[in-house]
Amino acid sequence: MKPSKDGSTVGLSHGMGAAGGRTAPRRAVPTLTVLCHPDLDRVGDRAPLPELARGGTAALSRQEPSFAPPGAASGAPLGDLHLSRKPLRLAPVAGGGVAISLGESRTRVAVDGEPLAAERVLSAAEVARGAVLELAGRVVVLLHPAASAGGPPAAERFGLVGDSDGIARVRAEVRRVADLTVPVLLRGESGTGKELVARALHDAGPRRRAPFVGVNLGAIPPSLAAAELFGAVRGAFTGAVRDQEGFFRRADGGTLFLDEIGEAPGEVQTMLLRTLETGEVCAVGSQALHHVDVRVIAATDSNLEERIRAGDFRAPLLHRLSGYEIWLPPLTERRDDIGRLLVHFLREEMRALGEEARLAAPADPAREPWLPAGLVARLALHPWPGNVRQLRNVARQLAIGSRGQEHLEIGPAVERLLAASPAAPGIPAAAPEEEAEPTAPRRRPAEVSEDELLAALRAQRWDLQATATALGISRTSLYALIEASPRARKAGDLTPEEIARCHRECGGDLEAMSERLQVSGRALGRRLRELGLVTS
Repeated sequence: MKPSKDGSTVGLSHGMGAAGGRTAPRRAVPTLTVLCHPDLDRVGDRAPLPELARGGTAALSRQEPSFAPPGAASGAPLGDLHLSRKPLRLAPVAGGGVAISLGESRTRVAVDGEPLAAERVLSAAEVARGAVLELAGRVVVLLHPAASAGGPPAAERFGLVGDSDGIARVRAEVRRVADLTVPVLLRGESGTGKELVARALHDAGPRRRAPFVGVNLGAIPPSLAAAELFGAVRGAFTGAVRDQEGFFRRADGGTLFLDEIGEAPGEVQTMLLRTLETGEVCAVGSQALHHVDVRVIAATDSNLEERIRAGDFRAPLLHRLSGYEIWLPPLTERRDDIGRLLVHFLREEMRALGEEARLAAPADPAREPWLPAGLVARLALHPWPGNVRQLRNVARQLAIGSRGQEHLEIGPAVERLLAASPAAPGIPAAAPEEEAEPTAPRRRPAEVSEDELLAALRAQRWDLQATATALGISRTSLYALIEASPRARKAGDLTPEEIARCHRECGGDLEAMSERLQVSGRALGRRLRELGLVTS
């Protein structure tokens, strides 16, 4: 490894641009980001709402605002037929909060897992954390502040999924330091993607064609750590039956990634410090020195300053390793990336299973999407102690658990995860996802009277899953009760003339038609498509 010209560690300002000029920070503005949509290609689209920052109001409906991928010049509204044309209203309130009003909109809305009856005032802290809005059980958007200008070109994404301000900052820091030899210390919670960032630094720099060697110091027995890192000669210790090269020499000319650096034994810390200062390694049991040209990237989720105060970590080593520090945000601080990450991981897993086609947007807009919006809303509200790694595991569990199934199966493992862990501070527990069995006490269908059935349908605006949940029965049992009731209307019973007249009088608003005709909106949407009254 080559030390800097003056023999010291190089420190860089986090506020400097790639060419050394200071970049002016962009001001965050309220933004809506799509976390879930029947067309999964729309996930990650966002709509800045600068009018809120200026003291005005914003509208959210089927037709407005326009959502676009980060960095794109133009976009499109949400467009889902289950959303009302009449908008929700968002207005700023004193102290930096936002009021969400239902107004004349017939869209069923939940805010952070709680149904919106008329109005909900979100505090500035709730907006800063990101408020989850579930719309008509079909679409999920996040209201949050965003400052990043847009998504980078594909070549500058460095394999890092997401467009949140946090991940945009990490990408900018990778660009800033990738071509230098200065050691980099990656800090952040477990599961935030430190090895991905280490690989990005390697791949974006001049060493990209040289070796990248990663080692987890927490997985090496302390008695073997020195030999694993610096090499050993035959007979240096019991079991050393031949010369051992060591990770530093394997990485010569390239990058050595030292994960969990806080777990390095004291002896190894001393040897690391010497190597960082001189660029030389000495194998265990040998007196010979070998020069190595290695760029060191270290990572930790430990509080190294606290470890120093406790006498477990050497302060000079921290100073050497942290020539430049990059802090990786936890998933709860990049909540707008949850939808992007989930869809990315699901695509990878479903492609491996040969079932990626299930993620395509339904040809029938009234058909239930494979990925339930209610599940995504719950995932967005989860505290994610395991961060991105844990989200990836959930995506794998969902994909494999649904293998060969027409609809996504939540499965007991994911249910236990979402039920057992507390919500993030200040966020109420989320409601069950749309496809889950009801959490109300289970009842026998025979216990539900016809009057109770009709009252529940009216109260839930003829949403069948919500009605089944409210009654404490399965959706299958609800279908049977509707079929048996002469007073419960079904979309299949309506005449084409009746549907066409209602379509004309309601201006094509599916929610309004469902309420007037007193039938399921999804079933009615299928009839509309069959009759050619809607084409998309």
